[in-house]
Amino acid sequence: MGGWTGKLLRVDLTSGQHRIEDIPREWLEHYIGGRGLADRYLYEEMDPSVDSLSPDNKLIFVTGPLTGTPAPCGARYMVVTKGALTGAITTSNSGGHWGPELKFAGYDMLILEGKAPSLSYLYVYDDRIEICDASEFKNATVSRTEDGLREKLGIPQLRVACIGPAGENLVKFACIVNDKHRAAGRSGVGTVMGSKNLKAIAVRGTGGVEIAEPQAFMKAVWDMKGLMQNDPGREGFTDQGTAAVIDLTQTYGGLPTRNFQSGQFEEFENLNGNSIKETRMVNNKACFACTIACGRVCRLGDDSGKFTVNMHPRNWKIAGEGPEYEAAWALGADCGVGDLDAVLKANWLCNDLGLDPISMGSTLASAMELYETGVIGDKEVELPLNFGSGEALVRMTEATAYREGFGDELAEGAKLMGDKFKHPEIFMGSKGQEFPAYDPRGFQGMGIAYATCNRGACHLRAWTPGLETAEGSDPHGTEGKSEWVVHEQHRSTAHDNTGLCLFVGFGGGALETFVPITAAATGVPYTLDDFVKIGERTWNLERMWNLKAGFTKADDTLPKRLLKEGHKDGPAKGVTVNLDVMLPIYYKERGWDDEGRPTREKLLELGLASLQ
Repeated sequence: MGGWTGKLLRVDLTSGQHRIEDIPREWLEHYIGGRGLADRYLYEEMDPSVDSLSPDNKLIFVTGPLTGTPAPCGARYMVVTKGALTGAITTSNSGGHWGPELKFAGYDMLILEGKAPSLSYLYVYDDRIEICDASEFKNATVSRTEDGLREKLGIPQLRVACIGPAGENLVKFACIVNDKHRAAGRSGVGTVMGSKNLKAIAVRGTGGVEIAEPQAFMKAVWDMKGLMQNDPGREGFTDQGTAAVIDLTQTYGGLPTRNFQSGQFEEFENLNGNSIKETRMVNNKACFACTIACGRVCRLGDDSGKFTVNMHPRNWKIAGEGPEYEAAWALGADCGVGDLDAVLKANWLCNDLGLDPISMGSTLASAMELYETGVIGDKEVELPLNFGSGEALVRMTEATAYREGFGDELAEGAKLMGDKFKHPEIFMGSKGQEFPAYDPRGFQGMGIAYATCNRGACHLRAWTPGLETAEGSDPHGTEGKSEWVVHEQHRSTAHDNTGLCLFVGFGGGALETFVPITAAATGVPYTLDDFVKIGERTWNLERMWNLKAGFTKADDTLPKRLLKEGHKDGPAKGVTVNLDVMLPIYYKERGWDDEGRPTREKLLELGLASLQ
């Protein structure tokens, strides 16, 4: 079988039993793999109404047919489950080397069920499968867990995906981290893993990935690499990393600042890609088969001793990976922090403690607004939570992972925290998930993208700023935005299913170049239309799952701040998000009814009608 192994590993953590199963060939072809394939299993096997932290929730790790191949950036795997932060279906994506290793061990997918009786780790070495005691790693950081398992098992090339203290302590936005710095970061997938008493999954594979048509495959690979070589988007990410995007969002008034109270940050230059490169970067870093190397390995500055040991001796690192754009924004501009060392330190803490930096920064920004408006005060917090405080940023990141003091409130996420303190308006997100780093008042299309995303607020399913800032476009207008978001949601979803990094789309000709590579890898004569239809099928299946979980049209919305309150100055002055105009157009473009439900005709068209 080309591209796919055709096998999944199913592990019942409660009983300790496991079995290897064949994956239906029809499902592989109809979803390509990755996210869509896991969605189908989750839909068929699990009641969407169960509590996300119940043993009845399933945690699925899945690869695509190009994961582990020489295709550019063929490193991705996805984690699919009911999100602890949102209660919606979540599909969280990570790179590094763990996904390819799962394929080399012989599996397209790993399904975890139940709950281990005590803290455990899963050890997979080809067809050797063991559930082992992990008590020695209780509350261990990500780096200590990964290094410890390699030493314990004596396998230098072992790949580890694990949770940090945040996952064990059920912080609602805990992530799963592999290769110490790559993360399936959003929606609380690490929280679900923690609820199952699973500390880590250690994988070593000695196999490879078969290719159905090797000559056609390598020609398509080299064609893609040729397109990427001199592409400005690829060159920008290699040179400055993703933080280069800060300059774009700042220019258009779309850089959310101080919990979305402004669209521009006066200290943005301290945090942008050029500043990181020129003042803190040691080297680039790449994932498996990556031709971009957008990762940054950085060190703290010479005068940053205050962030080396802060309040706790466990907080010691002076070097690490990142920040990416989203982390630089969330821990920086959104909290009003322009101190790059504080942002770097908080980002490394997120990596090592297993926290999603987007939700961490956004939740802290919400708390800072509560503090500055007097809703909470010094009785509730151990140090002032003022916007701009690097000390508060570093300390509260750590406190959140361990649920210490006010960190216990932050650990619930901005929505639940806002509800508790009777100020729900401070939550900047949708479907319970905090927004990423684009203010929709600067980029109108991001408003409809956020409101309709199946996993809650997300920029990766439909990234509109590129379109909206092109010559002749109006970033503040609504015309064509809903249609474009639907178009991008289909294409990005099909892209996710392949196992290639989304950043390949900046320089690899996007979806058009993936089709011949996937067709040659699998031996299935896919066309571009097939890919778009598969993306649409996957998106609608996720929508059906969410509807069963209790989500409705009312959840396709945005905070009042974005809908009613324009910025007081800057390029987006006075602009609000016109969601009432865009949402009906979006539903019509999708073939859904006025309540946002897929019609019978649409489900018949996509081959999903039998699943209703």
